[in-house]
Amino acid sequence: MAIHSILTKPPRKPVPIAPEADQWARMSLSARERWLIELLDTLTDPESAMSEGRPHKKAKSQAADKLGLHFASIGRVVYLAEEMAVVYPGERPITPDVLAVLDVAEPVDDQRMAWVVLDEGKGVDLVLEVLHHGDRKKDLEENVERYAHLGIPEYFVYDRLRQRVVGYRLPPGASKYQPIIPQFGRYASRVLGLDLAIEHGELRFFHGMAELFGSDQLIGRLKGMVQDLEVKVDQAFADGLRQAFLTMIEARDLLCPDDARERILACTDVATLQRWVLRVATSSSVEEATRSGRTPTSS
Repeated sequence: MAIHSILTKPPRKPVPIAPEADQWARMSLSARERWLIELLDTLTDPESAMSEGRPHKKAKSQAADKLGLHFASIGRVVYLAEEMAVVYPGERPITPDVLAVLDVAEPVDDQRMAWVVLDEGKGVDLVLEVLHHGDRKKDLEENVERYAHLGIPEYFVYDRLRQRVVGYRLPPGASKYQPIIPQFGRYASRVLGLDLAIEHGELRFFHGMAELFGSDQLIGRLKGMVQDLEVKVDQAFADGLRQAFLTMIEARDLLCPDDARERILACTDVATLQRWVLRVATSSSVEEATRSGRTPTSS
């Protein structure tokens, strides 16, 4: 076999045009499923699929994660998906980085292979593309025309490489997008009810003045809250032990010099305070009770 034939890449599979509404209606469920499987096979072809690496994947996953947590917390029903094929009748399917569809719940066991507009009864409401080292012309020019043609109400591009956001909105009855003008560096999404902005080198979302947080940030906050709670519990326990120690001193009429009282009040170590409390019941003086060493055991 010639070397050039080994090195020559096979031709890319063309993405099929979706059936028109009447053709789709005549197709059986099994025929529709076969067509979708063929579509997904084409879209996942390693020869035609292009990865933009971890920065691209991380940015889109974080965006979907933050949006999902936010809508769940406020009880708003929004269907979110990453890189799901969207099939409009008679059009070449699209695969947005992140898509949002209002008023559609995501089942716990979502069996969708793609978002088929004819089956769902509606198209997507918003698309977010993350641009890193990918096709700038596709995301910033071609998709602006194509998504408007498909009737997608809002389209945002997070240009991660150049650290900027570009947003478009489709006016009612229009066939072309209008740019979304930022206000104080924020791009308002009417679909999401949120603002998008770049801060500290990341795409961030804001609900009014409050920033949306992702799972990692929330887990970090929860860990911090637990640690704070543990500290507060330890402090409260130590306060109780100190008070118990001083009460037992008074009950036994033991002399407690000022320097000894200061040392007792300054102690925050729970184990030390526990040892002192056990000792003071049998000690003849405060000095003996607070002396270093093991707690004597009763015989």
